[in-house]
Amino acid sequence: MKHSRPGRLRAHLMLALALALPAAGPVLASKTPAPATLQGVVTQVLDGDTVRFSVPGQPAVEVQLAHIDAPEICQAWGAEARRALSDLALNKPATLRSTGRSGSSTVGLLTVEGSNISQRLVEEGHAWSTRGRNGRGPLMKEERLAQALARGLHSGGRAVMPADFRRSHGPCP
Repeated sequence: MKHSRPGRLRAHLMLALALALPAAGPVLASKTPAPATLQGVVTQVLDGDTVRFSVPGQPAVEVQLAHIDAPEICQAWGAEARRALSDLALNKPATLRSTGRSGSSTVGLLTVEGSNISQRLVEEGHAWSTRGRNGRGPLMKEERLAQALARGLHSGGRAVMPADFRRSHGPCP
């Protein structure tokens, strides 16, 4: 019976801790700001995955579209990717949900006419899904479908991912 008392005390402490944690959870969660969602217009398309986004009465911000990497403008399919992004978003009302920063750019999800622009660009073969350490990305299903259907940059069979292009050629002039 000597060993059951410390075991019971440990169980009571674990139960007390478990009951205390949910009360602290919402307090901690409320300190984390929600991602900003802005209504505005895409005023300029810089390349296949970067735009200038303007909210009325505020200066335009440069936005890197989240979850994708499009060909560099000097790379094969770079001009086509930029044109596709222009067709989908330029001068159209849009919603931007910021997901972070990359250098001086905002990274975000851009929605135009109810459509996720990053997803559309990958589906149509104008960009790749970004990849994590495991080689997977958030839009891999869409990318594989575009490859299987030989859409866009996948039509020639010799598409080079932008990161690989930058490593071998450097940045575009």
